[in-house]
Amino acid sequence: MNAQKLLELKKIAAEMRSAALKAAHKAKSGHPGGSLSAVEILTALYFYKMRIDPKNPKWPDRDRFILSKGHGQSAVLACLALRGFFPLEVLDGFRQINGQYGGGLSLDTPGGDIMPGSLGQYLSVASGMAMAGRMDKKDYKVYVIVGDGELAEGQNWEAFMAAAYYRLGNLVAIVDYNKVQQTGTNEEIMGLGDIEAKFKAFGWNVLRMDGHNIEQIAATLDTIPNNPSGVPHIIIADTVKGKGVSYMEGTCMWHAGAPNDEQLAQALEEIGGQI
Repeated sequence: MNAQKLLELKKIAAEMRSAALKAAHKAKSGHPGGSLSAVEILTALYFYKMRIDPKNPKWPDRDRFILSKGHGQSAVLACLALRGFFPLEVLDGFRQINGQYGGGLSLDTPGGDIMPGSLGQYLSVASGMAMAGRMDKKDYKVYVIVGDGELAEGQNWEAFMAAAYYRLGNLVAIVDYNKVQQTGTNEEIMGLGDIEAKFKAFGWNVLRMDGHNIEQIAATLDTIPNNPSGVPHIIIADTVKGKGVSYMEGTCMWHAGAPNDEQLAQALEEIGGQI
């Protein structure tokens, strides 16, 4: 990746971070911590890697994206707006009763392939989409971001086993491994142990990356082959909850909630100084 493209992606990530925080601030609610930890991953997917067309959101040959960790919807909406699926002003209605897309993604949202709901269910949905693509002889990939706290949900592990058994090589799971969930750290709530070893034991191709290094994220995504009948792929992305805002980073206190006026001003100043 050349320096100009990298700088462009970093600027997009900063805009996405700012837009997600502004949406939560206006709504006076949201999930800023988990939204901010996924920003660089979303940037690399939507502005570098994924085959999509904002003018034709339901293009049958598009790559699919699923947000399994639903506590990142403000970042995904900001991402879709910046990518051109709808105007950025739509985020003014985030979590508003009369908002155009309300609390987040739905099947009515341009660029939305599924409506996130109960945690732990959407790796199964992604596996179904991947299997459908292979049966239809399509060459699209299905990308799904899974939360690390969400891995306590048992259905995920059924999906890990099934995806490997059916050799869904067009499925790419990305773990937003920020190590903090709603009420504490993963270790305080339910430690995950050696997750690399677990995923390998389930038969997945396991990769690891710095989830805030856009160049490294892009390079990691580029290593995944186009082989719909190969093994599924999982990328462990080491991230920081609340990344980019000093008072939010690494704490469960900002899993939910929204910044007040002063906090938002500080956050936007910090984000603006990161480019």
